[in-house]
Amino acid sequence: MSNYLKSEQYRMMRKKSLHITSLVCLLLLVVVAAVLYYSQKSDPNFPYATSRFYYTNIIGGGGFIVIVGFLYNFSLTGKDKDVLKNVVSFGVSRNAIFWSKLILTLRYFLLLSVIGIGLMIGLGETLLTGDSQSVKDFLIALVNMLPIILSAFFTIHSLNMLKVGEIYSLIVMLLVFVFSGDLLRILLRQVTSLQDVYKYAPDALLNDNLLHFMNDTVTFGYQYWITGVLLSVIVLLIGVTKFAKQTID
Repeated sequence: MSNYLKSEQYRMMRKKSLHITSLVCLLLLVVVAAVLYYSQKSDPNFPYATSRFYYTNIIGGGGFIVIVGFLYNFSLTGKDKDVLKNVVSFGVSRNAIFWSKLILTLRYFLLLSVIGIGLMIGLGETLLTGDSQSVKDFLIALVNMLPIILSAFFTIHSLNMLKVGEIYSLIVMLLVFVFSGDLLRILLRQVTSLQDVYKYAPDALLNDNLLHFMNDTVTFGYQYWITGVLLSVIVLLIGVTKFAKQTID
């Protein structure tokens, strides 16, 4: 597996799309900070030139983060799926293929995330109006988001490895990470003992995390990790099991 991992890492680092995606994401963070900064300069009463509002763009931007995760994962599991048959024929196990591609794409996705967070804190605390709690609250809110974002990344990886079409993948992601809370609330509203289950849906938790951050009341929540870990285990088990049995053309 280690040799295959090294070869995949080499191929991944040669992909221009990966580097372009990273640069665009970091540039967007700079642009947003610059817009808020110069808006305050032109209008001293501009209310949104604060570090807390700036950080809100990420805390409330779960969809954007998932899209970036999709692009990162697709860089190594998209068109490269066409060569899987040759890789398997050379004796590389399907488990090694599945986990190697996941490890590599996740590694670079997390690296970009750490760089982006550092960049945001640097810009937010130097260019914008801050408060003593904004950075601490920002980091707590990010910790709450982490397991849900990772579960979304693992879902994307499993779908890509199983050759699920982009449209169907989009539908799955929307159902699980955007509309699941509303769907569960509608479906279970007649069942008294299950009426609160929707609060543990990914979209409901992310919205709750955002509201608490905006109201300066964010705290670490175990419920984010329960949902994130549970989803991660389910999608990875399904993904690796089905990939092991899938016909590779």
